[in-house]
Amino acid sequence: MLGMGLAAIDGTIVSTAVPQIVGDLGGLSVFSWLFSGYLLAVTVTLPVYGKLSDTFGRKPVLVTGVVLFLIGSLLCAGAWNMASLIAFRIVQGFGGGALQGTIQTIAADLYPLKERPKIQAKLSSVWAASSVAGPAAGGLLAGYADWRWIFLINLPVGLVALWMIVRHLREPERPAPRAPGTRVRIDWAGALAIFATGALLLTALVQGGVAWPWLSAPSLGLLAGAAVLGAVTVFVERRAAEPIIPGWVWRRRTISAVNLALGALGLLMVAPTVFLPTYAQSVLGLGPIAAGFVLSVMTLSWPISAAFSNRVYGRIGFRLTAVIGISLALLLLLAFPFLPFPGEPWQPALIMLLLGAALGLFQLPLIVGVQSTVPYEERGTTTASVLFCRQVGQSVGAAVFGAVANGVLAARLGGGDLDTLARALDDPGSLTAGAMDGLRHAVDAAVDHVFVGAAGAAALALVVLLTLAPRRFPVLKEAAGADD
Repeated sequence: MLGMGLAAIDGTIVSTAVPQIVGDLGGLSVFSWLFSGYLLAVTVTLPVYGKLSDTFGRKPVLVTGVVLFLIGSLLCAGAWNMASLIAFRIVQGFGGGALQGTIQTIAADLYPLKERPKIQAKLSSVWAASSVAGPAAGGLLAGYADWRWIFLINLPVGLVALWMIVRHLREPERPAPRAPGTRVRIDWAGALAIFATGALLLTALVQGGVAWPWLSAPSLGLLAGAAVLGAVTVFVERRAAEPIIPGWVWRRRTISAVNLALGALGLLMVAPTVFLPTYAQSVLGLGPIAAGFVLSVMTLSWPISAAFSNRVYGRIGFRLTAVIGISLALLLLLAFPFLPFPGEPWQPALIMLLLGAALGLFQLPLIVGVQSTVPYEERGTTTASVLFCRQVGQSVGAAVFGAVANGVLAARLGGGDLDTLARALDDPGSLTAGAMDGLRHAVDAAVDHVFVGAAGAAALALVVLLTLAPRRFPVLKEAAGADD
């Protein structure tokens, strides 16, 4: 749980310290890579660490991840310019990728099926609390100490986590993955191909429409390069003795359906996490702390719902529980555009509270269910593929919904984008009353369109579950116990 907290808090802690970092190091034009570089490294290394944990065990991979993360944190604290800080954030991300996937896999190894929702809910609570606390902690450290403490604070927490993992983590005895004396073969070519493909794709999605237009040469070149490298990756993986992403990940109905459904979850999560704070501040007129509360109520109901989900899927099965959860989420996302303008803060907060409960019923049964259909030697790869698809879905969602929001704003106001208009709304004295009201209506319409798009992603997940997922997950005998 300490390791999970490290990975979660560093995704958001930098956000409120950007002015201080830029003032000290410069590099305003590329500061977004402080976030994009970290996300990129975490995402593209997930499949690699999943395969390595199946091959060498979870503990060595987890220890390696914590050590890499701490080295990256120490290097970030000593960065001398923006380029070095971005490079060291990528090193942090290499460690974060090991933490995210391996911790989820260890939870499945150590806890039987009936107890797994409780530990997964605790991990979700750590993730949610760390994500919410990150911006506040970053602002306090940057404002009252120095921005370098944002990274130095990781060292004592990480060292305690490392000591506890080394001393107390006892992995269950695992079956030998190969005959005695057989040499371990690592698919380094496949790992490099996956990394390169993911790097080009995520760079195109994260920077497109921000650093350059979508139809510009950089965007088209990156997307074309990602497509070519994707084909190369498939070619390499088909011929590898022990591929990083084996073909069975997509040939098995249960795993492929869960991958697609959680990819859609990553897509729809962009609407509340990215656009709701702007809506709360620009349309409702709330301050940053109150706007954060409107979103954070979702992180309260999500782990509680997840913790009790075993009582539901133990009776009706994994798929039907997830179908109920995503159906409720679909209705709640569709309800958001019907909120009155400007409305009261409790109205979107109530939707977020219910949305968290619905998504807790959706996500956790799918993760627990798919982990229960594979043996130990395939569990790390399976878990990593699920998390990888969710991360890619988030990147795609940020690109697609950003384009949707900016398109609506341009149509209503004849130009501008969401960030520019949000900054204008922060300085209301520079606008006339009529201009202010027009901007607020434009932002309201843009966010409404984004939530309709998120509802479309929820509908896609529902269709995937109803058409591709088996009615009953093929739970292995050693994992059985949920009447599924």
